Amino acid sequence: MRDKTIVKEMGTLLSGNVLAQVITLVAYFALTRIFSTEDYGLYSIFYSYIEVLIILSTCKYELSIVTADTDREAAAVSRYTLRLNAIVSFLLLTVVLALWLTDSLPGNFSQLGWMVLLIPPMVFFCGTSRVYSFLFNRAHGYRIMAASETVNAASAALLKIGLGLLGVLQAGLPVGTVAGRAIGNLVYRLKMKHLEHCTWEEQRKAARKHRNFPRYVATKDFINSFSGNLPFLWLALYFDRADVGLFSLALTFTFRPVNILNGAFEQVLYARTAEGVREHRSVSRTIWRFLLTVNAVAIPLFVLAWFVAEPVFAFCFGGKWAGCGVYVQALLPWVFLMLSSTSLMFISNVFSTQRIEFGFYLVLLALRIAAIAVGIHAGDFLLAIRLYAAAGALVAASLLVWYFWQVRRYERSLVTDSHECK
Repeated sequence: MRDKTIVKEMGTLLSGNVLAQVITLVAYFALTRIFSTEDYGLYSIFYSYIEVLIILSTCKYELSIVTADTDREAAAVSRYTLRLNAIVSFLLLTVVLALWLTDSLPGNFSQLGWMVLLIPPMVFFCGTSRVYSFLFNRAHGYRIMAASETVNAASAALLKIGLGLLGVLQAGLPVGTVAGRAIGNLVYRLKMKHLEHCTWEEQRKAARKHRNFPRYVATKDFINSFSGNLPFLWLALYFDRADVGLFSLALTFTFRPVNILNGAFEQVLYARTAEGVREHRSVSRTIWRFLLTVNAVAIPLFVLAWFVAEPVFAFCFGGKWAGCGVYVQALLPWVFLMLSSTSLMFISNVFSTQRIEFGFYLVLLALRIAAIAVGIHAGDFLLAIRLYAAAGALVAASLLVWYFWQVRRYERSLVTDSHECK
């Protein structure tokens, strides 16, 4: 019965996430004909900063909302995280505005021009969205989560297309993205019941209790996000923005569907696994069934994608996007492993092994830096991407083995405790 409930919850969340994904991907048929490869290269640079900075704005405290022992504790950590997100976003706005006004924008920031001013509000809206989503996750409000993602995707797509048709080209993509996220947040606000009031001392107490999230998870995710965006933060300084745009589209059509699925899988499995561990129940059956089902579907799809990537991209998006297929082929092995490993990232949070997991991402950072450095030295963008993807695949496989080991160790502890009780 419990397995049927989990499948139903995943189906509810996936229905919205898949619809959001379909809206976003279908919009690309129009967007790639309105915007150039250079426009997408610049947008990728913009969004790479968002993905790195969002981690600093919440310090990953939102993840503790699900594992909190009581609803009041969850409310306390939610309020603390919302306050932290607002403060960090405001400080970021102050710094960015000062740099822009004094014409002192460093590195890739200088390529963005006034669009850097969109980064702080995007960080703020993403931070609040994450807090709201985990609050609804704890309450099993998957329909609301799905509705928010769908509204976000539809709003962003329509705004990007509209701005592009009006001639707002380079700025159209980031402006549409920020506005879409803000509108998606309104769905949460309209459906959210009053968040329980908690004193400042209660908020601080909850934050201290869950300090492993900023200590290890936030640090780990910051390093992982930074290393994951190295092609845009570092390679883009040495290669043509059109190459960056081609890679960006390939990355979008390989990782975006997987990330949507992983987001839904992880949120439901996280809540159920944390609940099972709190109640000292077995959790391995649910995890194994999930992995077997997902991989049975994924393997033939990934094999097909390998062979049809190049002609499909050229046909769907036009001649200026020819060349995306080789990047897709370079990314596919890594993406396949990520489909399973990323869905189980919550394992370290449930068993409080974030410190060990942090080591995996330090290794990944070192491997990715080496990969990018080799590509820059050789003057070969594709070589850098292939090495970068290989590094990701190696660490993803290692993490998957480690997650299995933790679940197995937990199941053994249940057997041992059962024998001792007898």
